[in-house]
Amino acid sequence: MPETPRLNPFQKFKVLILGNALNLADRNSFHGITLIAFFAWVGLGADGLSSSSYGPENAFLSLMEHPHLGIIVALGTIVTIFVISASYTQIIELFPTGGGGYLVASKLLNPTAGMVCGCALLIDYVLTLTISIAAGADAIFSFLPPEWYHYKLEATFLGIALLTVLNLRGAKESIMVLVPVFIVFLLTHAFIIVYAVMQHAGDIPALIRDTAGDTRNSMHEMGFVGMFLLIMRSYSLGGSTYTGIEAVSNGLPMLREPKVQTGKRTMLYISVSLAFMVFGLMVAYLLFNVSPEPGKTLNAVLFQRATEAWGPKAGSLFVQVSLFSEAAILFAAAQAGFMGGPRVLANMSLDHWYPTKFTLLSDRLVSQNGVLLMAAAAVLMVLVSGGSVEYLSVLYVITVFITFVLSQLGMVRHWASTRRKEDKWIRKILINGLGLGLCLFILVSVTFLKFSEGGWLALVFTGILVGIALFVKHHYNGTAKMLKRMDNLVQAAQTSQAGSITKFAKNGAQVTEEVPEPKFDPKARTAVMLVNGFNGLGLHTLFSIIRLFGGIYKNFVFVEIGLIDAGAFKGSDEVDNLQAHVQKELDGYVEFIKRHGYYGEGISSLSHDVVEGSANLAPKIQERFPQAVFFMGQLVFPEESFLSRLFHNNVVFAVQRRLYHLGIPFIIMPVRVKMRV
Repeated sequence: MPETPRLNPFQKFKVLILGNALNLADRNSFHGITLIAFFAWVGLGADGLSSSSYGPENAFLSLMEHPHLGIIVALGTIVTIFVISASYTQIIELFPTGGGGYLVASKLLNPTAGMVCGCALLIDYVLTLTISIAAGADAIFSFLPPEWYHYKLEATFLGIALLTVLNLRGAKESIMVLVPVFIVFLLTHAFIIVYAVMQHAGDIPALIRDTAGDTRNSMHEMGFVGMFLLIMRSYSLGGSTYTGIEAVSNGLPMLREPKVQTGKRTMLYISVSLAFMVFGLMVAYLLFNVSPEPGKTLNAVLFQRATEAWGPKAGSLFVQVSLFSEAAILFAAAQAGFMGGPRVLANMSLDHWYPTKFTLLSDRLVSQNGVLLMAAAAVLMVLVSGGSVEYLSVLYVITVFITFVLSQLGMVRHWASTRRKEDKWIRKILINGLGLGLCLFILVSVTFLKFSEGGWLALVFTGILVGIALFVKHHYNGTAKMLKRMDNLVQAAQTSQAGSITKFAKNGAQVTEEVPEPKFDPKARTAVMLVNGFNGLGLHTLFSIIRLFGGIYKNFVFVEIGLIDAGAFKGSDEVDNLQAHVQKELDGYVEFIKRHGYYGEGISSLSHDVVEGSANLAPKIQERFPQAVFFMGQLVFPEESFLSRLFHNNVVFAVQRRLYHLGIPFIIMPVRVKMRV
């Protein structure tokens, strides 16, 4: 058996906190970290359910002296929940590998619209994380002695740190911790709603009459237009209720196969439970005649009035458990930010809107850089806002509805363009069209009503991220143009003559000579090239080795590490496809070098990290080829800068350091880039 490598103290601490690295060769690893519908409901649905702690309250309080209109608002909210859920169910069906707002807008509108949608969605996920933890801290400290209140910010930072560690371990492990909290929240709140209806069953007819009477009185006092505007204002200000619905389509890669069915089931769980909570709480407010009390939420007032007849001990215990579960579910809602934010960032990075570093996965198959960035952004938001939930919630609603509008617009356009091929296009376009209309109304209303109370900041923050994305894209486009010119070598290599080799004379001219059939000699000098595909960069490096070292090397071994990043990691099938693609790329080098008289061989491996994968393969290759020297090409920009280091991984230097520590010779072949950074 191979000897298990010894871990240094830092590695032992990492394993203790984050867990052991997952084995990519074991397909059970991918099955084990995916989520069934129930766990997806917990991880992705907590954001939506937690909004029942403040969404219905915001809508109810905005009705002022016409509280019974809340029934109409609640019914409109239920319709909106199911319309948006149905709209995103169609997105799940159309994008079975994951289709959040960014991907939908990019593919169905245009890449720029997708980028704007993605930027708004990133802010939304940061605010999901920040508001949820800040609101949870507010709820917890409402139970504690007043002299402890000045520790609230520290507790908020602690909550961010704990969730960061859990998410660095993996989505499933972070969700397992939240399951008990989720269940307690559901049970306590569902019980209060059912208890309210059963205790006041005889008052239901009176509630219906009072609602009809309040509607007539409102129309008499304000006119139909005034009453309609009041209802629409309440409906819009309760817009935070719908946040979290989009997370299912974006988090589809994390779900258990069959992903589409799991996603649709998760969406059903979320929509039904959220609709039940919103309507049930609104009815319970009216049945118990709940009104605002200083220092208390409406839910707190509701629970206290509902349990007054239970006795001081039983009632107080139930209220404390219920409100503590509310605080805890708010912390759990932050999980949606950690699950969705890094995924959106990774997708945007794959398209070169942001640095490609955010596509990399850790040995736990987690978007580690994305998780850390989300945590840092949340800490910054807490510092800037002082943890004010009221201030941040306005930004929250505006950014999420920007993504809703663009996603629905993309779907409407899609059904219109495919109407001749799609039998049920009318029903589908009506669903997404209705969703578009409702979402656009809420977006415009909240932006208008709350523009001076922080709404303008949502537009500014989105604009800043858009500007950064355009700058990054410009840089990568310049690099791509240069690499495309280099890729002309690929065509030349594929059309080269068999049985000949191209050499370079002193004057730089190319000379073609006939060479004998290559023979395998493991003791001969061997050039081991680390490549990242059959491309111009790799061929440029190969030609440089041949030009500089002449006929010294008789063997050429081409090594490629198939990188398991956010683009490749969507299940075991995709990993198999990656392995096949890597082998095909290596075959291009092997066939080329053999046609030109050298012995060639391709070796591949899959890893989350090119450095680790290379360090694991290098000793085995050197054992087989004792005279091996390792080579790797590196792009060299005219001027080294912070931006060039940020936008490009520069993995070659990390590989060089690792192989040097192993005593393996490694040479970097520079490839100059003639472009402006």
